[in-house]
Amino acid sequence: MIGGFDLSMVNWARAQFALTALYHWIFVPLTLGLSLLCAFYESIYIKTGNEEWLRLTKFWMKLFGINFAIGVATGIILEFEFGTNWANYSWMVGDIFGAPLAIEGIAAFFLETTFFAVMFFGWDRVSKRFHLTATWLVAIGSNLSAVWILVANAWMQHPVGMAFNLDKARFEMHNFWDIILSPIAVSKFTHTTSSSFVVASLFVISISSYFLLQKRHLKMAKRSIIVAAVFGLLASLFVGFTGDEAAFEVAQYQPMKLAAFEGLYQGEKGAGLAAAGIVNLSKKVDNDEPPFDFVVRIPGLLSILANRKPDTFVPGINDLVNGNPGEGIMGAAEKIARGRFAIRQLSIYKQAVKTNHPMAASQARVTFNRYKKYLGYGFLSQPKDTVPNVAVSFYSFHLMVFLGTIFIAVFLAFLFFTLRGNIDKQRWLLLPGTIMFVLSIICSQAGWVAAEAGRQPWAIQGLLPVTVARTNLTSGTVQITFFMFLFLFTALLIADLKIMSKQIKLGPEDK
Repeated sequence: MIGGFDLSMVNWARAQFALTALYHWIFVPLTLGLSLLCAFYESIYIKTGNEEWLRLTKFWMKLFGINFAIGVATGIILEFEFGTNWANYSWMVGDIFGAPLAIEGIAAFFLETTFFAVMFFGWDRVSKRFHLTATWLVAIGSNLSAVWILVANAWMQHPVGMAFNLDKARFEMHNFWDIILSPIAVSKFTHTTSSSFVVASLFVISISSYFLLQKRHLKMAKRSIIVAAVFGLLASLFVGFTGDEAAFEVAQYQPMKLAAFEGLYQGEKGAGLAAAGIVNLSKKVDNDEPPFDFVVRIPGLLSILANRKPDTFVPGINDLVNGNPGEGIMGAAEKIARGRFAIRQLSIYKQAVKTNHPMAASQARVTFNRYKKYLGYGFLSQPKDTVPNVAVSFYSFHLMVFLGTIFIAVFLAFLFFTLRGNIDKQRWLLLPGTIMFVLSIICSQAGWVAAEAGRQPWAIQGLLPVTVARTNLTSGTVQITFFMFLFLFTALLIADLKIMSKQIKLGPEDK
C-alpha cells in the first residue's frame, strides 16, 4: 500500500489491460489493412474481368473474415474492462472518453457489419458493382472504427476540449471538435492506420512467399505481391512521415515520454538522437550512474526532431523532474505541491457548498481553476513517480523504428524482382519473406508498448494517475480474471492460427 492505494491490485489491473490490448492488437492491424487490400483486388477484378483476380480476392477475403471474427471477440472484452477494473477512470472521464467509443459502435461498426454479410455471402446474390461497393464500405467502416478508438486514446495522451465539474468531480466535454481534431489525434490516426497497412501488406507477402517456395499458385502469388508491395511501400514511406510528426507532437505535449524514448537524462541544446544503445538498468533519476552502457547518437538530430530547429534545447528526465528555471521548466515537486493545493481547494469548495457558504465556495472555485491543470500531480507521492520505465520505452521505440526501416527495403526488393518476373527464383528473399508478417506484428506491438509505457504514470496525461483511475477491487479478484483471459485469448489465438493455416494450405479455390 502506498498513499492509500493497493499497488498490487493496480499492477494486476494494468497487466490485465495490457494483456487484452496486446492480444487484440494482433488482429486489428490486419483487419484495417487487409480490408483495403481485398477492395483493391476486387476493384482490379471488376476492371479487368479476369477470373484469376476473383480467385485471389476470395482467398484473401476468407483470411480477412477469420481474423475479423477473432478481433471482435477480444475488442469487446477490452471495452468492458474500463468498467470492471477502472471504475474511477470511467466516472471521471466517461463523458468524454465514452463519446467516441459510442460513435464507433453506432456508426462505424454497424456500417462494417451491415455490409460484411454482403461481402461474404453476396457473390451470386447481388451485382458485381454492388458487391464491390459493399467490400469498400467494409474497408471504410473498419478504418472509421479506428478513427474513434484512436481519438479516445489520443485524448488520454493530450486532454483537450473539456472542463472539470467541481460539483460532480469529473471531467466533461465542452468542445467535441477540439477533441477529434487535436494534433495528437490526427497524428495518432494517420500513423497507426498507415502502420496497419504495412502489417497487412507483409501478411500477403509472407503467405505469397510460402506459395512461391512451394511452387503452388504461382500466378496468384505474384499478382498478390505486386499490389501488396506497392501498397506496403507507399504506406511505409507515409509511416515514416507520420512517425516524424507524431514524435514532434510528443515533444510538445509529452516531453517526459520523448526523454524516456531517447534515454535522455540531462537536457541539452543540439541534442543527439540515439540510433542504438544498451540501457544501464541501474540508472535512476536520483543517482549518478551513466544512462547507457553503450550508445550511438546522431548529433543534433533530436533537436531537429523535437523542435524543427538545430541547436535548440531538448529537456531530459532530470530537467523535468528537478526543474530547469533557465529553460522555463517547472520541477515535478512544485507541480505536486500545486496539485495538492488544488485538491484542497476542491475539498473546501465541496464543504462550502454543503454548508451553504456561497462566498467561500466561489473563492475556492476561483483558486481551484488557477491550479487545476496540476490536479493529477497532487495524487503522486514523489517527483520521481513522474518517470516512466526508461528501458521499456527506449527498447520498444527503437525496435519499432528499426523494423519499420527494414520493411521499406523489403517492399522495394519484392517489387523489383516481381516486376522483373523472376521473384519465384529469389529463394534468398522468399525465405525471410515468410516471417515478415511476424516481424510486422512485433513492430506494431512495440509501437503500442512505447506509446502506452512512455506516458506512465498517467491514465490521463497530467490529470489522472493510473493509481487513482482504478476500481476498488482486491488484487486476488483481478488475478483470477487475468489468468482466465490469458487462457481464453491464447485459445482464441491458437484457433485463429489453426483455421488460418488450414485455409492457407488449401489455397485459393479452383476455377
